[in-house]
Amino acid sequence: MRYENICPAVFVRRNNRFTAQVLLKQEEITVHVKNTGRLGELLLPGAQVILTKSGNPNRKTAYDLVGAYRGEKLYNIDSQAPNAVVYEWLQTRGFDEIRPETTYGASRIDFWMRRGSETYLLEVKGCTLEEGGVGYFPDAPTERGVRHLGELARAAGEGIHAGLAFVICMKGVEQVLPNDRTQPAFGQALARAKQAGVAVWFLQTDPKPDALFVTGAEQDNS
Repeated sequence: MRYENICPAVFVRRNNRFTAQVLLKQEEITVHVKNTGRLGELLLPGAQVILTKSGNPNRKTAYDLVGAYRGEKLYNIDSQAPNAVVYEWLQTRGFDEIRPETTYGASRIDFWMRRGSETYLLEVKGCTLEEGGVGYFPDAPTERGVRHLGELARAAGEGIHAGLAFVICMKGVEQVLPNDRTQPAFGQALARAKQAGVAVWFLQTDPKPDALFVTGAEQDNS
């Protein structure tokens, strides 16, 4: 996926889950943060960030904050980007049909796919938290994520090919571990899902200011 109308800025402070202050050409403005996670290790005063300008003149904020640098490394923090890049990746995987946003049980799963008579479900999670070259998820508690894992485990038990794809939104990280310090329940649900037959994928990327694509894919065999 590619962005249009990007521009660099300097992070000042986060107002709440949805907005932040940045310096754009020495002018402080309010921007929309396209990620409600904590991002405490990325959104620090003085950090270099990437904005995209909205084409909607009626919006309260003219810009979206979609990327942040940690040193020289760029992290994509756009929570909508993982699904977009996975959709592009799935189109290269030989499926006969791909449907985004499909209801299964009490949840909406990101993708339903069909190859011949076989059906697949895939849930997508974007990883923005890195420590020591390893990705961790989630960076904030997600009851929705725990529920999705339960639904995927049930689907696997019913003969559906169920999977979870972690999109790693920074370069140089190859795997994602459950962030048990933040939410032990997610790690426990992930272990149960894997035991039930849910496939886990690590999708590597090399974020650019104006683009994000899957550069590698590895299945978790642990």
